[in-house]
Amino acid sequence: MNWYRGDGYGWMDGGAMLVMGLFWILLVGVGIWLITRSMGKEKTTSVQESPRQVLDHRFASGEIDADAYKQARKLIEGKGDSTLDS
Repeated sequence: MNWYRGDGYGWMDGGAMLVMGLFWILLVGVGIWLITRSMGKEKTTSVQESPRQVLDHRFASGEIDADAYKQARKLIEGKGDSTLDS
């Protein structure tokens, strides 16, 4: 078996082919990832909820009681004081 063909590169030919093959696989993979990522963003765009809407949802789902709802609503609307009681 003669690995040296007389062109002066020897094992470097195989190494260059391996590196270029990995480069192209990586390039195609990154391209596919970018395309699928941009497609996913179109589907998952959502409207940001206001603090009042978040508060209403939390109250409706039972996460907070009526007193906590009233106190938080006053703070959101700016009618309450800025300090919270412990």
